[in-house]
Amino acid sequence: MAAKMMIFCGSDDPQKAFPPFMLGSGALATDMEVTMFFTMSGLNIVKKGGAEKIVLTGAPKTLPEFIKVVQEGGAKMIACSAAFPIVAIKEQDLIEGVECGGVATFVIGAEEADVVLTF
Repeated sequence: MAAKMMIFCGSDDPQKAFPPFMLGSGALATDMEVTMFFTMSGLNIVKKGGAEKIVLTGAPKTLPEFIKVVQEGGAKMIACSAAFPIVAIKEQDLIEGVECGGVATFVIGAEEADVVLTF
C-alpha cells in the first residue's frame, strides 16, 4: 500500500503556492498518493485563470505547468467549499479536475495520511 501525503494549500503568495506542487510532484514520482486541499486565498490557485497570475521567479515550472504535472500524476485536488463565500468563489469558477469538499474532508484525509504538509 502506497504512503499517503495530504497537502494543505492556504495561500496564493508565490512563496507558499509553489512548494506544495514541488513537493507533491516529488511525492507522486515516488509512488505516494497525494491529496491537495485548497482553502482561503489558496483557492485562487485552482480558480480559472488564477494560477497564471501567480509567478515565482526562478521556479522550474509555471504554476499551470505544475498543476498539469500533479493532475497527470494522479493527485487528488480538493477545493474547500466552506471558504467559497469568504473569497467569493463558486464551484463553477474552479479549473477542471478539482473536487469540492468541506472541513471534514481535510480532517479525515489528514487523519489517514502518513505525511501532512501545510502552506
